[in-house]
Amino acid sequence: MAGGKTVAAQQGAWLCFEDEAGQTLRPPKARTWGRRGQTPQIPVSGKGSGRVSVAGLVCVRPGHRPRLIYRVRTHRGRKGERRSFAETDYAALLDAAHQQLGARIVLIWDNLNTHTSHAMRKLVAARDWLHVIQLPPYAPDLNPTEHVWSHVKRNLGNLIVHGIDQLTAIVKNRLKRIQYRPGLIDAFFAHTRLNLEPQPP
Repeated sequence: MAGGKTVAAQQGAWLCFEDEAGQTLRPPKARTWGRRGQTPQIPVSGKGSGRVSVAGLVCVRPGHRPRLIYRVRTHRGRKGERRSFAETDYAALLDAAHQQLGARIVLIWDNLNTHTSHAMRKLVAARDWLHVIQLPPYAPDLNPTEHVWSHVKRNLGNLIVHGIDQLTAIVKNRLKRIQYRPGLIDAFFAHTRLNLEPQPP
């Protein structure tokens, strides 16, 4: 990670942490208020198919407002439909981030097979403004985007939706709210205990 900060500082680049998450129609459990001895229960049928997948980037750079850039895909459970992001989807997300940020990007992500595939390596090599660093095998504590998903899922707790389109709209709404709260994005980054300043040689 120290190498990533050094590269970013040398190139005037943004550090962008990528991660993905998904949500089905069954809501995550959450705490709520209730009368003593009467645990509130919300019936959920679990019927209906579909899944909302999100790939996001938390982007930070000293002296700049932090950014959250994301893409949402709705999977409707159709036969043969892919249930996750493909290499071209990640490339499109990175291209959009590069356009919005207007600078080089040091991308930090995990070892998901789609991230390390031959097709993805070719897509990365074709972008001279992109430098990729792999996180250790499992290090969610170093990735601020993990905290984005935790925050969104807490907001979805015990929420009953009536179809995959409504769920997609709610997820997009929650993510857009975060985009307008740079202080919250800063807090997600602070939870990693990472320091943006490169270490002296």
